[in-house]
Amino acid sequence: MDLATATVSDLRQALDARSVSALELVRGYSARIAELDPRLHAVLELNPDAEAIAGGPLEGPLAGLPVLVKDNIDTADRMRTTAGSLALLGSTPAADAPVAARLRAAGAVILGKTNLSEWANFRSQRSSSGWSGRGGQCRNPHVLDRTPSGSSSGSAAATAAGLCAFALGTETDGSVISPSHACGVVGVKPTVGLTATAGVIPIAHSQDTVGVHARTVADAAAVLAAIAERPPAVELDAGALRGARLGVVRKGFFGVHEEVDRVCEEALAALRDAGAELVDLEFPNLEEMRKSDAEFKVLCYELKADLNAYLARRGDPEIRTLADLIEFNRAHAAEEMPYFRQEAFEQAEAKGPLTDPDYLEARRQCLEWGRGLDTLLDGQRLDALVTPSGAPASAIDLVNGEKRLFGSSQPAALAGYPLVTVPAGLAHGVLPVGLTFHGRSWSEGRLLALAHAFERSTTAWRPPTFLPTFP
Repeated sequence: MDLATATVSDLRQALDARSVSALELVRGYSARIAELDPRLHAVLELNPDAEAIAGGPLEGPLAGLPVLVKDNIDTADRMRTTAGSLALLGSTPAADAPVAARLRAAGAVILGKTNLSEWANFRSQRSSSGWSGRGGQCRNPHVLDRTPSGSSSGSAAATAAGLCAFALGTETDGSVISPSHACGVVGVKPTVGLTATAGVIPIAHSQDTVGVHARTVADAAAVLAAIAERPPAVELDAGALRGARLGVVRKGFFGVHEEVDRVCEEALAALRDAGAELVDLEFPNLEEMRKSDAEFKVLCYELKADLNAYLARRGDPEIRTLADLIEFNRAHAAEEMPYFRQEAFEQAEAKGPLTDPDYLEARRQCLEWGRGLDTLLDGQRLDALVTPSGAPASAIDLVNGEKRLFGSSQPAALAGYPLVTVPAGLAHGVLPVGLTFHGRSWSEGRLLALAHAFERSTTAWRPPTFLPTFP
């Protein structure tokens, strides 16, 4: 079996037919990690107990499937959970995060922890996505000098490179969707609350959610069903686009990059050919939302409150508060801050409690903007909105930080609503471009059905070629 391209469905059939064992899969993926990850820096560590787990009894819908999880998801085992930071190497969580416990209950084998943008990319506004003090710079498996995006960089890169059957990431605003798009895999960002965030090192309770990176929509749907608090009803049908009404948001998404336009216009044609009705429209107040500091303000307030609460429960002997973390970084600046600083942490530390009128007004404004999704979906009787997922991956730049032309995730992030990105094609023949489906709260089932039908109509996914640089 070719692990570089095998889907969850392929692996499930092989396991059920006993043509491969869970132990053989763990050893096979571990060998791929040993071979490929020195170039990618996508995996921080392997689970020393993975082979023993794989050799034991495993039951459930994901039985025997090796999974990698982002290093901000607690696992109570011999691996670390650090958010990519050297600061938390001195302690381990006392219990699995609920999503990790659900993986184990579903029979999956947690193979290891993935690299990420340190602290889920909320330490500096000049950061390089995929860089952490613990793991160094993660790289895009399609073109190695290009960003994998973030913050779930290692999870998306590892999935694309065939280092696991699937991976878990987390998203506050773009951290599943953007790296999935950049690395050319399917990404699902669920409605806030569909997947539990207890035991996940937080940024903001109003926006944080645990999502999935997979090579097909069917794979992602199967994994989401296993980790969700209340699994969505999903019926995958290649004809799901027939009669669907999809809103196409052009202003702010098209006309930014000509290769993205080309790929996504072809994707829109595929949607029409599959029977969808497309309705051009504009997202209300998009530019105002993008230029405002309201979201950043909300994240600063909630980071201070939520991270302090997490650290208090964690019981690390040295790092008990955000203030302790800031001091650790100052004391270990050569290792933790060689390229960019921690001004976002410092701004968060300066904030007051969540009862501050400044926070409450910023949160109100964010919800108002985010729920513009409902205005469009309900007003036009739409099944979903579609947009390009973002610009092609930019060159890694540790000195000046990542260049971001645009992304697609902010409205859904502010509203807490779901997103699904699916590979749509390649820019310049080498850099992945995704198409994002945006929906109402708790509409994961419908989004996955539409995304599956699009995926089946285009077959746009391509395995990475590990080019050293853009040709």
